[in-house]
Amino acid sequence: MKDIYVTVKSRGSAEVKVRGSRFLGVAVAVTSESDVQDTLHSVRKSYHDARHHCFGYRLGASASIFRSNDDGEPGGTAGPPILQQIEARDLTNTLVVVTRYFGGTKLGRGGLARAYGDAAGFALDDAGTIEHTILRSHRVRFDYDDTARAMRVIEAMGGRVVKADYLNSTSLVVEVRASASDTFQARFVEELAGRGEIRVLDERDDEAESRFD
Repeated sequence: MKDIYVTVKSRGSAEVKVRGSRFLGVAVAVTSESDVQDTLHSVRKSYHDARHHCFGYRLGASASIFRSNDDGEPGGTAGPPILQQIEARDLTNTLVVVTRYFGGTKLGRGGLARAYGDAAGFALDDAGTIEHTILRSHRVRFDYDDTARAMRVIEAMGGRVVKADYLNSTSLVVEVRASASDTFQARFVEELAGRGEIRVLDERDDEAESRFD
């Protein structure tokens, strides 16, 4: 599984003017379809007097969910150029909305595509990027005599101990990259010859670019 992805760092905005028309781009980080709908609702409310609110987005660490919408513009002239800007930067969990205020002069299909693409690209540039790592936490338990063996596995897998309890036996909560979870579990069991216990707790999204370099 893919457990590292890049998304926008903050909310970005941009404005492009072409022959009287204004294209207002907004780029935001999203993690679900619900986030997408909430942002679209907010943008439409903010620019309620505009006719077109076109958008594109990608979701998931592998960008397996993606969509674009022309919102009444000629087919393929708005949503796809916006989505292409996201794809060109290899971003995911990212939504870009471009609102158009018509200036009275038709731009043609090529002109529309360029304007929507430019507004999206400038908004993404304004937002900046950040790398995220999906971490999976595990509860591991072992006897004190096996501490060196357990820590050897944790260190070899690039793990990080986030919680420790030494009352009766040693109990640790250890985070490793999600893609390394199965290997970590297998190596822990093998190294301790079945004497320890390990189970998966949960996953979280971490903004630590260099932790597992």
